Amino acid sequence: MLLKEIAHSRTGDKGNISVISVIAYKDEDYDLIKEKVTEEKLKDYFKDIVHGKITRYEMPTISALNFVLEDALGGGVTRSLAIDMHGKTLGSALLEMEID
Repeated sequence: MLLKEIAHSRTGDKGNISVISVIAYKDEDYDLIKEKVTEEKLKDYFKDIVHGKITRYEMPTISALNFVLEDALGGGVTRSLAIDMHGKTLGSALLEMEID
């Protein structure tokens, strides 16, 4: 299944840092998301885009994970020559991740 089938995303960016929250639609899916959407998985998934550290924060009371992706936006939204290099683009791409 695709992550977007059980979760949605909120994103933000500041400079060269992207923040992606993955929020389960149903509380009962949170443990699966927590197990499958790890820092290591994101490092591999975004290996050509994110060149810095990825940190995951767990927010069980709202069934969400928050990821901080450093060196992720080609120098920052206003400096990058990439088309639409914003956090919202990375959030949409993450929801296309296949999970078991």
